[in-house]
Amino acid sequence: MIKKLKIGNLEPKYPIVQGGMAVGISLDGLSSAVANAGGIGVIGTAGIGFFSNIRNYKEASIESLRKYIRNAREKTSGIIGVNIMVALTNYADMVKTAIDEGIDIIFSGAGLPLNLPSFITDNSKTKLVPIISSLKAAQIIVKRWFSKYKYIPDAFVLEGPLAGGHLGYKNNEIFLENKKLENNIPIVKEYLLEVEKKYGKRIPLIAGGGLFSKEDVEKVLNLGADGVQLGTRFIATEECDADINFKEVIINAKEENITIIKSPVGLPGRALKNSFIESVEKGEKKPYECRYHCIKTCDFKNAPYCIAKALYNAAIGDIENGFVFCGAAVSKVNKIQKVEEIINELFEI
Repeated sequence: MIKKLKIGNLEPKYPIVQGGMAVGISLDGLSSAVANAGGIGVIGTAGIGFFSNIRNYKEASIESLRKYIRNAREKTSGIIGVNIMVALTNYADMVKTAIDEGIDIIFSGAGLPLNLPSFITDNSKTKLVPIISSLKAAQIIVKRWFSKYKYIPDAFVLEGPLAGGHLGYKNNEIFLENKKLENNIPIVKEYLLEVEKKYGKRIPLIAGGGLFSKEDVEKVLNLGADGVQLGTRFIATEECDADINFKEVIINAKEENITIIKSPVGLPGRALKNSFIESVEKGEKKPYECRYHCIKTCDFKNAPYCIAKALYNAAIGDIENGFVFCGAAVSKVNKIQKVEEIINELFEI
């Protein structure tokens, strides 16, 4: 029996969410393919304004988000979500635009989305799903959302420290036993069951970070999660929106290539070491003028490089002037597949 994931009235065929990978990795191509294959497809919104001809970054971001949501809708009748980082300087614009476009789900992390329900109107059908890394974060969000908005989250995504990209952990926490995903799933799940008893609303738990195989999926679901989130594995697909050079870096990656970087946005991040990262680690600076200030926490005046531009370069295939974020299981990804093939493999259809 395949476990059912139900987020309000939304019920994908399979309990899987594709991680929202920003700056051009998961746009309408990947998200619609995942939705068509029976999962929940997610558009990454950070840096989405780079993919527009409009010069004003905030206007470009709104226009691009509308375009990619509409493109995805044309390609699928399945469930489509967006990932919107709390740390975005244009967070409110992105949230309002997504809701206005009738997006099914907003996934929101990289900070606590404490005011997310304030954007919902009586006519909104959009589900609100915070991304967290701890029980404490879940408790704070539930307390704040109910006391201020009388709103209980529609689900939670618990991301473990083996996830790719920016991590919701301090550097010294990433490899601690008590931070491991498998140790925190039962703890968070128990709390969500208490919330359900108190408020009468079921809150599914989706767990991810470093997952790759059918065995990984089964382990997480058996620990109490209602669904799983995978990101890195979906990069190596025909439908992923990233350039082929980006995908080849993923499928050729070895475990020893993985590194934890200190990001200009103030968070550690898991990436694949290359000449760009090595030069930054040596203290070299990549001259740039910040025209966007896209992340609130970015120390753009002192940062050695623009992370948004570096990630954009990599996404369009210019790996030498950027780098690739990845999850801890990246070395297991060794071929490009179709999205449907991966989902069938994970749930052994």
